[in-house]
Amino acid sequence: MVQIGKINRLLIKEIYENGILLSGGEAGDVLLKSTPSGKRYLKDDTIDVFVYVDKQQQLMATVHRPTVLVGECATLTVVSTSPAGAFLGWGLEDDLFVPKGEQQNSMRKGNAYVVYVYLSEKTHRITASSKLDKFLGRRLPEFKEGDKVDLLVYAHTDLGYSAVVNGSHIGVIYSNEVFQKIAIGQRLEGYVKKIRDDLKIDLRLQPRGYQQVDDISQDILETLKKNDGSVALSDKSPPEEIYTTFGVSKKTFKKAVGSLYKQKLIQISSDGIKLVS
Repeated sequence: MVQIGKINRLLIKEIYENGILLSGGEAGDVLLKSTPSGKRYLKDDTIDVFVYVDKQQQLMATVHRPTVLVGECATLTVVSTSPAGAFLGWGLEDDLFVPKGEQQNSMRKGNAYVVYVYLSEKTHRITASSKLDKFLGRRLPEFKEGDKVDLLVYAHTDLGYSAVVNGSHIGVIYSNEVFQKIAIGQRLEGYVKKIRDDLKIDLRLQPRGYQQVDDISQDILETLKKNDGSVALSDKSPPEEIYTTFGVSKKTFKKAVGSLYKQKLIQISSDGIKLVS
């Protein structure tokens, strides 16, 4: 059965000068207008194509794969807007439409947004939405607490950063557990901290074993901010001084300092550590 908005392997039914007719089974024939130059196809061959519905409600195919398929999320840039909605570039000749009512915030040309791509029940055309809550987290997740997951950051809120988790759920990385620069639209790895009753996911960016390091990293950053950005402690300082200030061992302190340094949040010198301005 043909899946609109997906990659389908279809049988070549007929070959014409202006295109190729593919067999879509019960869905009917699918027209492939253009093929890669220099490549020859024969009747009864199979070909992998992306299937969509055009403005005339006809099934069409292309050998070009778009940036995102139906049922997936991606960061796409607005190429134009109209009173009806916005149009996003996604690697195909026809831009991807986001209706006005499916925009979490009014979209502007040139800006990038994280969207979910779906098949409209009204038009049967491939459509996008930035209202991710409408589509994600509708079933029990396949991952569990402690699992490593793929994240797509889509918003910055008072709580922290909202992210799409494994393309299926919504999660939050809390601000007090973030020790690196994060950008909207960024993809990164994280870990499931907790699966809440509403199927929203609490996330962390480090595995469970790094929790103590995360906590001391936060303490170090807060202490630096309270002391004009510098503290006269480093990995060369006596263990007693480190424990007096932060209540942890020198080994744990060194791990936390190393983590902050790798994230370019602090500088290390013989005099101590200081915030990167």
